[in-house]
This record gives sequence, C-alpha cells and structure tokens, in this order.
Amino acid sequence: MTAQPDIAVDAPQPAHRGPFRPGDRVQLTDPKGRAHTVVLEPGRAYHTHRGALEHDALIGLPDGSVVTSSGGTAYLALRPLLSDYVLSMPRGAQVIYPKDAAQIVAMGDVFPGARVLEAGAGSGALTCSLLRAVGASGELHSYELREDFAAIARRNVEAFFGGPHPAWRLHHGDVTQAEVTGFDRIILDMLTPWDALGMVERALVPGGVLIGYVATTPQLSELVEALRERGGWTEPRAWESLVRDWHAEGLAVRPDHRMIAHTAFLVSARRLAPGVTAPPRRRKPSKGAEAYAQRRAAAAAAARGGDDAGRDTDGPLGRPGV
Repeated sequence: MTAQPDIAVDAPQPAHRGPFRPGDRVQLTDPKGRAHTVVLEPGRAYHTHRGALEHDALIGLPDGSVVTSSGGTAYLALRPLLSDYVLSMPRGAQVIYPKDAAQIVAMGDVFPGARVLEAGAGSGALTCSLLRAVGASGELHSYELREDFAAIARRNVEAFFGGPHPAWRLHHGDVTQAEVTGFDRIILDMLTPWDALGMVERALVPGGVLIGYVATTPQLSELVEALRERGGWTEPRAWESLVRDWHAEGLAVRPDHRMIAHTAFLVSARRLAPGVTAPPRRRKPSKGAEAYAQRRAAAAAAARGGDDAGRDTDGPLGRPGV
C-alpha cells in the first residue's frame, strides 16, 4: 500500500474571487441554460455551433461577466461551484452526487481539524467536499483499490484546489488491510462495506461516526444487519436524499417535471466505548424479521464451525474478520 508524499502546508490555492486568469475554470452558460466548462489558456478558443469564444476575451474579466461568441450568442461566465465542478470533471468511477456529499458532511458532522478516512476515492468528488470540511488543519486519508481511479482522483482534486491539498493523503491499496487508528469519521463507499468493519472498529474513536454509501437494498440490509450483529454501535440509521427543483414564474409555481431521485442509500452509526453494548432498541416487529435474523445466526454458526482453529470469524454471515 502506497501513499502520496507529504505535502507542504503552503500548497498553491486557486483564485475563488477576482478577475479570471489563465488556468482558471470558467463555466459558460448559454441562453438555454446549458453549461460548458473551459480551462482558460491564452491564445485558445472554445468553439460551439453558435460561434467561437476566445479565451483572451475572458481573461481579465470579473467573475459574473457576459461574453458574446463570434456568432452573436451571449454566454454568462462564472467560476463553477464545487457542485458544478464534480458533475463536469473527468470520471473513472461514478461520482457521489452533491446532494449525497452534502448529507455525508452534515450528518457525519465532518468538522474543521477532523481526522477522516475515506474508503473508495473513486473520481474524487466526495474527496473535494471532505477536504473543504476538514480544512488545512485536518487530515483526510483516501484509500482506492484501483490505481487508474486513484490517478483520476488525484488529478481532479488537484485541479479543483489548484495543487496538492495540505490535508490529503491518497493511498493505493486495500482499506481492509490498513493498520490505522485515531479517526474521528470514516466513510465507506465500496461494494462490500461490511468486510471493512473490523478495520473500522480498530480505527474509529469512541463516539466517532461511520457512514456507508451503498447503491442497492441488499447492500443496505447487509450493512445494517452486520452492524447490529457485531455490537459496539448505536442503532444504524438508513436513509436516502431526493432533490426536486421548483418552477417559480409569476403565479405559475409548481414542482419541476424532473428531479434527482434515488442515487444511493446512506447508513450511519456511532462507535461506542470498548466493551459497551447499546440497550436494545424497541422496534415494532417487521414481518419475517425474526425468521431472517435466525437464518443469519444459523449461517454464521455453521460458518464458524467449519473454520480453522484460531481464525477470526466475527464478520457478518461467518465472513472472516478483517
């Protein structure tokens, strides 16, 4: 497992205010509301079917200017917000949408100076939000199993921040094998997050927050049940976020015809002190829940009986512990 070298605290930062300068990303919005992102380079031009826009005509203009293409079409020029950037940046893995990243930062209570571990750097979308939250005084350790995804994440993060971020360490390797401790928050964006719970239990401080990001209901069920079975956690909370714009023009006020609906499920739980088990939560019995729990317990017991002596098998459904 490798990590990027230490980064100087005085790493360069991009301009987020003032006139446009070479190297800045600029979002150009046409009269139909379609956005196009360009990186300003002297002597270059952005060509559209509505004519060309010279980069030199943008350099030196204040943020929020209007420029006209050679075909006479007006474009609004603004620096992209983080939510704009992550949807337009190059991708390897599917990005975590801004609506989910906002939930992770807020519901995970990611604070300035926090030590955060992220499993699954992907294309770096969530990484940018987490770095904004922890600031230069915090630490973010991002683990990515695929080297090509790690390279894309590094390029995207450094492009957004204008260079290496002083709080970021990118590791290429299997997070389940990480020997780490003392993290305030851990976010798991991986196919089988329950396989990493052994590492999480060693790494997360008492009171720390775990958030899992999963795409399907089977993954959601497996992660929630694994947390309950292992003990040492608060009752897991599962939810999703749905975002719908509204059309508001005069007296015509109605929901938009399109919305950002399901993208993923989020699961959160807090780590308890060593040896502590939370009081059982009183829940209204769900149909089939007791039988399902019995089947899981029987499968785990059968798997433990077939394991070699001395092998850690405290994972869900008898999976080897990590």
